[in-house]
Amino acid sequence: MGLINFVDYLIYYMQYNFIDIEKKWQEYWAKEKTFQVFEDKSKEKFYVLDMFPYPSGSGLHVGHPLGYIASDIYARYKKHKDFNVLHPMGYDSFGLPTEQYAIETGIHPKIATEKNSNRYREQLDKLGFSFDWSREIKTSDPNYYKWTQWIFKQLFNSYYCNVEDKALPVTKLIKEFERNGNSYTNVVCSDNTLFFSSIDWLGFSDEKKQEILLSYRLAYLSESMVNWCPELGTVLANDEVKDGRSERGGFLVEQKKMKQWSLRITAYADRLNEDLNQLDWSDSLKEMQRNWIGKSKGVSMKFSIENNEVIEVFTTRPDTLYGVSFLVLSPEHKLVDSLISKEKEKYVADYLSISKLKSERERQSEKKISGVFTGSYAIHPFTKTKVEIWIADYVLASYGTGAVMAVPCGDQRDWLFAKHYNIEILNIFKGIDISEAAYEGKDAIICNSEFLDGLNCLEAIDYSISKIVKLGIGEEKINYRLRDAVFSRQRYWGEPFPVYYKNNIPHIVKNDGPVTLPEIDKYLPTESGDPPLARANKTDWNIFEGERMDTNIMPGWAGSSWYFLRFMDANNENEFVSRKKSDYWGQVDLYIGGAEHAVGHLLYSRFWTKFLYDRGFISFEEPFKKLINQGMILGRSNFVYRLKGSNTFVTKSLKNNYDTSRMHVDIDLAENDYLDIPRFKKWRNEFLDAEFILEEDGKYKCGFEVEKMSKSKYNTQTPDVLVEKYGADTLRLYEMFLGPLEQFKPWDVNGISGVHNFLRKIWRHIHNDENQISLTSEVPSEESLKTLHKTIKKVDEDIQRFSFNTVVSTMMICLNELIDQKCKNKEIFSDFIILLSPYAPHFTEEIWQKMGNTSSLSTVKFPQYKSEYLIENEINYPVSFNGKMRFKVSLPASMSIKDIEVYILKHEKTIHYISSAEPKRIIIVPQKIINIVI
Repeated sequence: MGLINFVDYLIYYMQYNFIDIEKKWQEYWAKEKTFQVFEDKSKEKFYVLDMFPYPSGSGLHVGHPLGYIASDIYARYKKHKDFNVLHPMGYDSFGLPTEQYAIETGIHPKIATEKNSNRYREQLDKLGFSFDWSREIKTSDPNYYKWTQWIFKQLFNSYYCNVEDKALPVTKLIKEFERNGNSYTNVVCSDNTLFFSSIDWLGFSDEKKQEILLSYRLAYLSESMVNWCPELGTVLANDEVKDGRSERGGFLVEQKKMKQWSLRITAYADRLNEDLNQLDWSDSLKEMQRNWIGKSKGVSMKFSIENNEVIEVFTTRPDTLYGVSFLVLSPEHKLVDSLISKEKEKYVADYLSISKLKSERERQSEKKISGVFTGSYAIHPFTKTKVEIWIADYVLASYGTGAVMAVPCGDQRDWLFAKHYNIEILNIFKGIDISEAAYEGKDAIICNSEFLDGLNCLEAIDYSISKIVKLGIGEEKINYRLRDAVFSRQRYWGEPFPVYYKNNIPHIVKNDGPVTLPEIDKYLPTESGDPPLARANKTDWNIFEGERMDTNIMPGWAGSSWYFLRFMDANNENEFVSRKKSDYWGQVDLYIGGAEHAVGHLLYSRFWTKFLYDRGFISFEEPFKKLINQGMILGRSNFVYRLKGSNTFVTKSLKNNYDTSRMHVDIDLAENDYLDIPRFKKWRNEFLDAEFILEEDGKYKCGFEVEKMSKSKYNTQTPDVLVEKYGADTLRLYEMFLGPLEQFKPWDVNGISGVHNFLRKIWRHIHNDENQISLTSEVPSEESLKTLHKTIKKVDEDIQRFSFNTVVSTMMICLNELIDQKCKNKEIFSDFIILLSPYAPHFTEEIWQKMGNTSSLSTVKFPQYKSEYLIENEINYPVSFNGKMRFKVSLPASMSIKDIEVYILKHEKTIHYISSAEPKRIIIVPQKIINIVI
C-alpha cells in the first residue's frame, strides 16, 4: 500500500471506525448486562420472540438474521417507549442433521451441538442484538428437557372431558370408572374402546386397567401408519418427506404400521380452529391452519357387503347418495384383505406395494389416476343395487373412516377415476350436463333420487341426513382432517421418554429427575431394527425402572412447543415456569419467524398451551398474540454444465449444443459469473483433471438463478465477511432496506455500500476534522424542526406497523434535508440519533456518548412529534400537462381551489405550455397536484 493510499485508509477509518466502535459497545452491553430484564409491575410488559434457530454446522448466513434484526428493532423501540421488554434467545438444539453427522464421524451429537451453538452465539453477538442472554436455553440441555418430559407426564396423566371441554387429571376418570364404569362418560377416547361396568372395572387386574386407560390418555400408545425411512432408521413427519424420499439425505421412505406414542391433539381440534379468530395473524396463515385442521360437517353411514361386514363412509354431501356408483377404500383399510377376490390378488398386491412408498402428502397431491378393483361389491343402502369396491391411495386411512362413497357426477376426482376405469356415471342433477366434467356446485335440483327428487341440494342435504339417522344406517357427524400427532422417533439425539415397561404396559418413571440420554457405541438402529437407544445396557441409563426403558425419543417439535414459557423463568429448578412469572409476561406479544412453520410448530405449540391452560399451570390459552412471517432472502446461485458421463464442462453459451447436466457451484468460485477455473479444480478432488469448453474470449461463463439460499446450493453469504467489511450496523440497516419484511427478496451486496455511506455521511456531518462532535446549542430553525418532527411521526408510525424498510429511507431523506439546511443543532441530532438507534445501535451509542451523555442510549425515551411543526404554510405543487409534470410552483396552503386555478392559468409557464390551445379540464387535488388537460 502506497503512502497516500495508507493515509486515505487511516482517514477513512478515523472518521468512523466501526470495528472498534462495535467491539466496544458489545463488550459494554455484556459487562453492564444492559438487556437483562426482570418483572416490573410499574411498567407495561412487552414480550418479543424469534423462532429460535437450529444450530447447524454451517452457522448463520445473511438470510437468517432478517427476522432477528426486525425483532431487535422492535424490542429496542418498545424499550425506548418505556415498556419492560423481554427479548430472549436460545437454540432448538435437538435434530436429525447433528445425529447424521455423528453417524458419519463418530463425534457425539452433544459435542457438535455445543460447537455449533458457540458459533451461532459468536455470530449473533457481532450483530448487536439486545437479547437477554441470562435466559439462554438449549432444548438438548437436560435441565431444559427435564421439563419437556414433565409436560409429557402431565399429558399421560390427563384425559379430555367433552362435557367441560377441557383436559382433566386421569384420576378423576378412574373415580368415574369406579362409580359407574364407562357407560355414561362423555370423553375423548380411541375408537376400539369397550364398554364396562363399575363392577367390571373393580374386577380388572392392574395391567388391564392400565391397558384400558391408554385409550383415554392424551399421550397414548397405538399402532399407526407412519413415514418409515429404513436408511435413517426412523419415522419422519410429513414435512420431512419430499417426493417419496427423506428431505435429509434423499433416502427412500415407505408407509409402515408401527406402535408409536401419539398425542391426542384431535381432542382440541375445534378449539384450535375457533380460537384462530382471536389472533392477530395474517389471513393466509390462519387459512393454512384451518385447512390443516379441516373441519367438515356431514354424515357417517354404512354400506353392507356380501361377507356380512360393513363399510362405514363419511360424506359432507349425503344429497348425492343416489349418485354413488362405487366405493373406494384406502390401501390400509382393515377390510382390504377380506375383500380381495382370488382373481384380483396379484393386481391388489402390486398396487399396495407401490402405494406403500408414498407419503400421505404425496398421495393427496398426486395427479396420476391409480386404483385397483377388489372383485367385491357393497350393497347400496337405499337402491339395494351392487356397488363395486375399489382401492385407491388418494383415500387416507387416517381421515374419516378410510373409505369414501364415490359420486362421479358430483366430484371431479371421482369423475376422472370413473372415466379412467370405465365405471358407470349416474346423473342426479336435473338439467346439468356431466359429459365433460362433474358438477360440484350446490345450486342444482336433485333428480333420479326417489325421496330427494325435486329438492335443491341444500334442502336435500338436511333431509337425507334426517332419513339416514331415522333408518339407523348412519349418524350426523363433524369430522376433522387433523390427526393425532405421532410423537415417537427412532433416533438417538432427542428427548428420551420418562417411561418404563412392565409386562409391555407403559408406566411413568417415579423419579423427578430427567431421564438423560445414555452413552451408546453407535448412533444407528440395532441389527434387529430397534432404535439406537436399545443399544444401551441397564447400567447406561441414569434412571432405570421396570423391565425395560422406552427406547424411542420425542420428535424435534417437543422442545419448541413450550420454549416461550421457559424463557420467562429459564433458571427455575423447581418448576417449568413459576405461575407468578407466566402471569406477568403472559402471551408473546410479537413472534417473528419463517412461514415454513405455519402448520407444524405453531399448531403443536397452540395445542400444548391450551393443555397447560386446562390443567391450571398457566393463565392463557394461546401462545402468540401477534405473528409475522418474514420473507426469505434468496440467494443468487451459479451453475456449471457438465457433459453427461464425463469430466468436461461446457460454458453457458454453448451448453445447448451438448447433452449436459446442470450442477451448482460455490458462488465464491465465480466472480461476475466467470468461473475461476484453477480454484474450481481444487474445490473437489474429482475436478482436478476437469476439462473445459470455453467462450471465444477463453473464459468459462457460469449460469445463474435466484433461488432459496442454502448450503446445498453453495449460494450462502455469511454475515461475518460483511460485518468485517462494513460493520454490523450497516448490515442491520441494509437487510431492512431490502424491502418489506414479509416479502421474498433476492440478496445483492451491490447496494450495501450506499447504506454504509449513509452512516459515514452522518458521522462526517456532525464531527469536525479532529473527529470530535461539532454541534451547536443554538435554537434550531423552524425549517429543521419541521424536518425532524415529520420524521419522528413517520418513523414512529412505520415501526408500529412493522414497515421497517421505509424507516431507513425516511431517515436518509431527513439527513439530506438537514444537511441542505446546514443544520448542526445538538437538539435536532440528539433526537435523530434516538430515532436511528434501534437500527444502528453501536453507531448511535457511540455518538450519544460523544455528545456528553453518560447513560446507555437504550434507556432514553423515544422522541414525540409536535403537531405544530407539521403544519405546512406553503405547498410545493407539481404542475402537469396531460399527466406529464413540467414545473413546480409554491402556493399558500390555505389557497382555495378557485384561486389556485386563476393563478396557475395566468402563470407564464402555463401560457408557454398551452400555447394557443384551450384547456379542457383543470384537476386540482388540494395540497397534492395540479393537472391541466389540453
